[in-house]
Amino acid sequence: MQVKLKGLDSINPKSDTVDAMHAFLLISQNSNCKSQIEELAEKLHAKVMEFPLVKIDDVRSLNSLIRLEFNEPTLIVCQNIHEAGEEALNAFLKNLEEPQENIYFALTTTSIRKVLPTIVSRCEVIRVKNQESKVLNEEIEQFSKLTTGEKLAYIDKIKDRSKATEFVENMVFFLHSQLQSGVVKYESQVSLLEASTKTLSRLKANGNVNLQLSNLVIQISNGKK
Repeated sequence: MQVKLKGLDSINPKSDTVDAMHAFLLISQNSNCKSQIEELAEKLHAKVMEFPLVKIDDVRSLNSLIRLEFNEPTLIVCQNIHEAGEEALNAFLKNLEEPQENIYFALTTTSIRKVLPTIVSRCEVIRVKNQESKVLNEEIEQFSKLTTGEKLAYIDKIKDRSKATEFVENMVFFLHSQLQSGVVKYESQVSLLEASTKTLSRLKANGNVNLQLSNLVIQISNGKK
């Protein structure tokens, strides 16, 4: 079963649909994502249940709740998952690792880099389209048109790790949107997408900012030859 959601970009290079798995991570500047959550619930034929998830006690309460038998599909929404403590998130992981019948999770955040990788890896990652993401896509599109030398000069100005991470994160989403459009070569675009994703991981692992960005530029330039 697959559901296609309006105004959403799923990080799945082979499809513009969102697999009906049991956990979704929605990324938006407005992390509330009310309309997208309502649409997701409709596609899943599920009722919506808001549940705060900040402290370990919240997770215990949630675990007690979902031990009950759910007779109808239920989408449990945890807003601003990045604000939850690490202890709470580690305890919550079990619910993502061992899905229960009729229970889905929708987690919201303002940025994927603020969320624990273990949470991200167990969710379908979705970016909610908005005006800001359109502007960011336009900036990355302009960057992609620069020569290799101009690209290197551009990224040489990015010194801050958070800025570098944001830049590469936007690059990932831009490459993904191009892939969906069907106007690029699939294999080469997937290769660029993988290179960008690896760069993002290395930046998060404290890799040298200038070195990682420079290597990405070279890979992008070679990939387009």
